[in-house]
Amino acid sequence: MTKILKKIAIVSLILLTLSCSFAPKYQRPAIVIPEHYKEEHTWKKVSPHAAEVSQGEWWKIFGDETLNQLETEADFHNQTLKASFARYKESRAVANATRAAYFPNISTIFNADRQHISGTTSTNSAPAYSSDFYLGVDVSYEVDLWGRVKNAVISNDNLAKAALADFSAVQLNLQANLAANYFALRGADAVQRVLNATTNAYQHVLNLIEVRHKDGIATAGDVQQAISALENVKTISSDNQLRRSQLEHAIAVLVGKLPAEFSLPPAIVKMHSVYPFRELPSKLLERRPDIAAAERRVIAANAQIGVAQAAFFPNVNLESDAGFESALISRLVELPSLFWALGPATTLVLTKPLANLILFDGGYLKAKLDQANATYYETVANYRQTVLAAFQEVEDNLAAMRQLKKENISQNAATIAAYKSLVQSIDRYKGGVATYLDIFVTQNAALQYELTAVNIATRRQIANVQLIKALGGNWELGDENSYT
Repeated sequence: MTKILKKIAIVSLILLTLSCSFAPKYQRPAIVIPEHYKEEHTWKKVSPHAAEVSQGEWWKIFGDETLNQLETEADFHNQTLKASFARYKESRAVANATRAAYFPNISTIFNADRQHISGTTSTNSAPAYSSDFYLGVDVSYEVDLWGRVKNAVISNDNLAKAALADFSAVQLNLQANLAANYFALRGADAVQRVLNATTNAYQHVLNLIEVRHKDGIATAGDVQQAISALENVKTISSDNQLRRSQLEHAIAVLVGKLPAEFSLPPAIVKMHSVYPFRELPSKLLERRPDIAAAERRVIAANAQIGVAQAAFFPNVNLESDAGFESALISRLVELPSLFWALGPATTLVLTKPLANLILFDGGYLKAKLDQANATYYETVANYRQTVLAAFQEVEDNLAAMRQLKKENISQNAATIAAYKSLVQSIDRYKGGVATYLDIFVTQNAALQYELTAVNIATRRQIANVQLIKALGGNWELGDENSYT
């Protein structure tokens, strides 16, 4: 029996060397690549390989220990990330199962029968009772003459690698969403500090006007206007607290906790941006995982065309049975009880002039080939769309970084000027030179300008996070002067 298995292995190896593949030679789908970003900076072509690794702890560049801790918790406890990793493990298992077709299928059989034959049959000359004991091994092996198994393995291997890149993309999205929500929450904290200070200032002005009203200097209308301004700020404050609560709940879910079990106390966080060097290294877009996943699926679909083409040709299987069979169990494992059989088995489809011929399949195999080709072109389109979307995300956030920097400078200047005007209005009102209407107008303007300034700083920080995400994670950093 050992000699038989060796013969099967030798024949299989010889046939494998003669095997061919009907899959088209893979080429990366053509796409026009610009030499530089519209919003400045240059880039290099994408590779699907480097994205299948961790994107690094890029969030640490912001120097926020609370954010660092949250990102660590999310990596361990986020349920969407766990589900994505399970999908990768599932894809890897499918690939391993497909790879098993490279090896023979060996099974053992043991059987024991006791039979009684009818004594009234006219042709019966056998003993009334008989026994049959069987101990054997069955070996079957599909010879991959047409590359069906090879291309199926290539396809599923690349689908598994695509699932790994998907996991990396989910992880990067999780990290970026968590950082964006965290900075939005800290922006809400900053807004709340402005509103708290404004509430105190408006209360101080209201007290001043009430005193002047009692002295007959201010009108009742001035008092009502001051109350209106104060209550409006309280309304804005309540709405901001609602928004902060919702952001806190979202962060809780991202780190895998119930909102009721999670809280982030208010804190002062300085919003500061980090900047890429003018020359963006090629690894930035090479490590973008969604592009890697899209190309892996193109490779897998290309290999499936070879699988569909191979189905038009006969499957060649080597089969062998060997073992012992005896009517007496005491003589089962003896040389005279040994038997063996070795031979090929073929299954042919369509018009192959051999046994087991199927003359008509209703166009099934042709339809499967058409399906494989259509799937390939679908993955090509998806790949190109993914690359285009990647360009857009980078361009959008490069533009946002540049424009928000300008907005930040001008809005801070406008805020400073508005508060200087407010101080002057209050002094003029106390001196009897101006009416409360002057204070009312400058109060509202100063508040809106400061809230806008805080909003711009928060948006700028979030755009910074989104730029890092668009570039695929980790990247070399420069100072603010390296980017204009």
